[in-house]
Amino acid sequence: MQMGQRTWVFDQKPVIVATGTIGGPFEGKGPLADDFDMLHEDLWLGEDSYEKAHRLLFEQACETALAKGRRHKEQVQYILGGDLINQITPTSLASRSIGAPYLGLFSACATSMEGLALGAMIINAGGANYVIAGASSHNAAVEKQFRYPTEYGGQKPPTSQWTITGAGAALLGNEGSGPRVTSATIGKVIDMGLTDPFNMGGAMAPAAVDTIEAHLKDRGVDPSYYDLIVTGDLGRIGHSVSMDLFKKNGTPVKEEQYKDCGIMIYNESQPVYSGGSGPGCSAVVAYGHLLNEMRKGKINRMLVVATGALLSPLTYQQGESIPCIAHAVSIEAEGE
Repeated sequence: MQMGQRTWVFDQKPVIVATGTIGGPFEGKGPLADDFDMLHEDLWLGEDSYEKAHRLLFEQACETALAKGRRHKEQVQYILGGDLINQITPTSLASRSIGAPYLGLFSACATSMEGLALGAMIINAGGANYVIAGASSHNAAVEKQFRYPTEYGGQKPPTSQWTITGAGAALLGNEGSGPRVTSATIGKVIDMGLTDPFNMGGAMAPAAVDTIEAHLKDRGVDPSYYDLIVTGDLGRIGHSVSMDLFKKNGTPVKEEQYKDCGIMIYNESQPVYSGGSGPGCSAVVAYGHLLNEMRKGKINRMLVVATGALLSPLTYQQGESIPCIAHAVSIEAEGE
């Protein structure tokens, strides 16, 4: 059901039957290590290129979600996913091992919630019984495409963020037990004219605020409706900017209920500058740590707002500013 201008409310409340989260060696040293289903000890994952390792991350996330949900790949009717590499090839190549009809998505680091929103819409409309939605990123593969190969050792400014190596996938179903997807708000492209590719958080913050405020308005709820509002990967810079914007707009989002996946995934001793980023960031934190917290009864309602910077190496080289987007999905504990 459409509510307001940009929000879908799912009367069927599709179920997150199971999830799969895979991480790399650096993620295994962070505070959320115990919430991953699998952690790899090196960036190669036994492959001969970082891009092939990237593909394997998404394959393993999907396979893990299916195994935990006790479903077979033949039961999956659609796969929705994406990444940051040219033409989202890691996700496309990984999806052939599942064999289900595939919808490749690109919203940069906002892809995880774009996929979850669309997957929930498909199930809510009776278009499928089971759907996999996910996103992934690989530090070395992404750095090589957007900045410099990691071997180059290029110095980054304090505003930059660390692309996580990880993949998260959710198995959505029209029946079963588990957390429920209750609504989604689709973001608009917001461009404030920033051009610095090393300050993604600052560029994405206005898009996050715009989507959160639109969601609250469309649903007619106060921020206190949610136990947690979490952004995808604004990092410390973007998180601070977004809080300033909420205060300026008079939106009563409280600091204690407002978190960021890019800040949560690493500890302060890890040299990640402003925090983590990448499509896999919100995917692994939401589908791993946050859903575990929900299952423990520590969270009843949360709004996950994945944020993305829609630039490419080509647009940066041509002097374009950075268009950004944020997609929000509300997830509620069963019985809420």
